[in-house]
Amino acid sequence: MGIRVNIGCGQSPTPGWHNYDNSPAIWIGQSRLATGGLRLLGLLNAGNLSYIEYCRRNEIRHADAVKRIPYGDGSVSVIYSSHMLEHLDRTEAPRFITECHRALAAGGILRIAVPDLLPLARTYVAGGSADVFLSSCVLELDKPRGLSARLHYFIFGGREHHWMYDGASLSRLMSQAGFVGTAILEAGRTSIPDPGDLNLREREAESVYVEGRKP
Repeated sequence: MGIRVNIGCGQSPTPGWHNYDNSPAIWIGQSRLATGGLRLLGLLNAGNLSYIEYCRRNEIRHADAVKRIPYGDGSVSVIYSSHMLEHLDRTEAPRFITECHRALAAGGILRIAVPDLLPLARTYVAGGSADVFLSSCVLELDKPRGLSARLHYFIFGGREHHWMYDGASLSRLMSQAGFVGTAILEAGRTSIPDPGDLNLREREAESVYVEGRKP
């Protein structure tokens, strides 16, 4: 089946796959001394500590996939990423897609799930509230306030969205990076041979799923 990689898995790693996330909590968690020190300084909250322990138990590794997916050219058979792309800005997102293209072997498949902007926009156009629409996009609008919040943001970054997609815009982004046969798929469907334990319905109520193949 080759190497199968889940990028930005958060707390949804795929059993039997190589799972990665870019949270600084992962590499901080490699040192119990650093973890303890940051906790005493109030820069690690209960959620951070819980996530560190979760990553240790589930062997989730750290990678900044915008810069490099830690595999050689053409060495990966499948890459999956769910609700990660929207956290990248408009310069980072195409770099990530291009990096996926580099790492995938010929015929390799990229599957991406993101929050679907289309139903949110339809609700707004049909007479919804602008405030509710913007809130539902979960954009990073508010700056951190207070020293502790600013230090936490400096170390861990923000957790909100920097961009939003619908199926068409995500397909276009993948095509521009060289993927072919891009398709918007219903939840539960995939072109990945024997997907195993991959959750093909992850966050189904809010997601759009797009797959493309490296020629």
